[in-house]
Amino acid sequence: MPLAASTVLLRIPPAIRAAVLAILAIAFLLCTAWLDGGSGVLPAALWSHPGWSPWWSAPLRMLCNALPGLLLAFGLFAWSRRAAWSFVLAFGLQALVYGVNALKVQNLAIPLMPADFKMLGQLRHGGAELFADYLPHVTLLIVASLACIAVLVAWHMFEPPLLPRRPRRWRALAAVVLFTALITLIAGVPFWRGLYNAKWLEMQPWSPLATRQHDGLIGSLLLFHLQYGAQQRKANVPAALALMAEYEPRLASRMPTAADGDKPDIVVILSESFFDPTIMRGYPPGTDLTPNLHRLEQHGTSGQLHVPTFGGGTIRTEFEVLTGLSLRYFPDVQFPYLQIHQKKIPGIVRLLAADGYDTLAVHGNNPGFWNRTAAFKELGFDRFISIADFPSDDRTDNGKYMSDKAFTDELLRQLPDTGPPRFILGISIEAHGPYDHDYGIDAKVRDAIPVPKGVVDPYAKRELQNYLYHMQHADQQLGRLVDTLAQRQRRTLILFFGDHLPALVPAFQQAGFTNGLGFLEQTVPYVLIDTAHMDHATKRDAAAWQLPGMLLHTAGVGRDDYFALTQLVGPELAALTRAPDAPPAPETPQQRQLDEGMRNVADLRLRNKLDKLWPQAAAMVHRQPSTAAGGHAPALAQ
Repeated sequence: MPLAASTVLLRIPPAIRAAVLAILAIAFLLCTAWLDGGSGVLPAALWSHPGWSPWWSAPLRMLCNALPGLLLAFGLFAWSRRAAWSFVLAFGLQALVYGVNALKVQNLAIPLMPADFKMLGQLRHGGAELFADYLPHVTLLIVASLACIAVLVAWHMFEPPLLPRRPRRWRALAAVVLFTALITLIAGVPFWRGLYNAKWLEMQPWSPLATRQHDGLIGSLLLFHLQYGAQQRKANVPAALALMAEYEPRLASRMPTAADGDKPDIVVILSESFFDPTIMRGYPPGTDLTPNLHRLEQHGTSGQLHVPTFGGGTIRTEFEVLTGLSLRYFPDVQFPYLQIHQKKIPGIVRLLAADGYDTLAVHGNNPGFWNRTAAFKELGFDRFISIADFPSDDRTDNGKYMSDKAFTDELLRQLPDTGPPRFILGISIEAHGPYDHDYGIDAKVRDAIPVPKGVVDPYAKRELQNYLYHMQHADQQLGRLVDTLAQRQRRTLILFFGDHLPALVPAFQQAGFTNGLGFLEQTVPYVLIDTAHMDHATKRDAAAWQLPGMLLHTAGVGRDDYFALTQLVGPELAALTRAPDAPPAPETPQQRQLDEGMRNVADLRLRNKLDKLWPQAAAMVHRQPSTAAGGHAPALAQ
């Protein structure tokens, strides 16, 4: 740029320069919204927000989505004094993130999540070649990148500066402040949670894709990072060893004994929002809305299940059942599949896979929902059959979601009579809320379903009846599944349970519950059927995190010290499991001490550091069997 042109440009009044920067910033904001394409951050959202949404929600979402890019652009401008160059470079780097997101959505059907950026560290460990396989026209991309760098260098040389060279210290200070703000935002410093507020930005934590549509890609990434970033604390290893040593002599009694003949198939069914409605007050004696559940309770192990959530958060119960880890011990983990990211998550899936089982999950919904696509790989599943994998002629809905009949059809298709034993996790969805719509419901059948006499509000009554309409289909399909599998020659274990109560708060408040507790404190039913032993009934209440150990013990497969330990401590601790917002269950000093010991054991288990400690625990027992747990072993081990 000729010196004269630069001098003339610097004579422009400060107000004009400020206007140029303002125009560039607004253009950056609007172009980011255009590039993003999310319904919540498009410029059109400024004039068409829902009645429940304040007028400033759309501008706030747009700003939060573009803020990192704006901080970078202004920081570059303070350093370089070149306005257009700074904003174009910042926008280009932002566009790269969107391009990577598009590739991930194309290949995995889920948007970028904060944990994905940890993969950058794998580039120097052979990851570059792996990622290159997902890039179209690698050579062309390299040439285009080099060309862009050359253009940016030339542009920087020839664009006239918009600010004078001096005083440098003010520009340097501005650059430091702006880059520091950007770094702290990306690093997830808690200060930024005041702006990236989950309520203001309409976060939908169960669906990264839905949140991304509301808040934009960059906004949703920062929202998940700031609000639900994984946090781990250091376990107290001596306390964990003391508890392990205390129970080590009794672990053998809860270890599976080798099953006679072939290993059984194992089917675990998480039934969406399933519970027995007659625990509500006001039903006449003899009312039975879950006849198949009650019938099967006479042929297996059943009871009440303490679950860690209410009305939603299916993955909380799901995580506990698959890992045997109580989320009570990880209070910072609200949504485990979004916050816990590691190459291998220990649990029943990996244990059974190592014992020769094929492992698969079946769910009649989008695989990206609750980030299951990534989480199931970390948990060790061989396959994940989601809605697109169901046969098109049997992919039927009942109401808003896939019917329990179609779901059960797929479960049965995945259980051949020959071949390796299988572990199947089935996650139903027909009974999922909301329950205030009548789509696909036979009104005559629905209106004939009885409700407690205390539920008199028409809205609450219709919600409850809509739920019961779908819930009864789950009960019917449970009976059909067990009856069908009981006819096979191959032994099968079927574990059926509800993940939580449905979010029918008005009906629950009007009717109340027969046990006098609130809706956040209620349990759900479970039943475990062994088709080779259906001649007896056992009652046993449990917590969700006890179920994998119970399954392994019943099946006679998968020896594991930790799961055996959960069977020993479970009866003491099960009732402490409740929804996050529920009043805490009362604890005795003995329970509190045992609970703290298990907290440290669970920390080590999740980080795959527990197995190597069992020999040390056994050695402690041999050295000091009477004081291995600090002198209280006999009391806790009774």
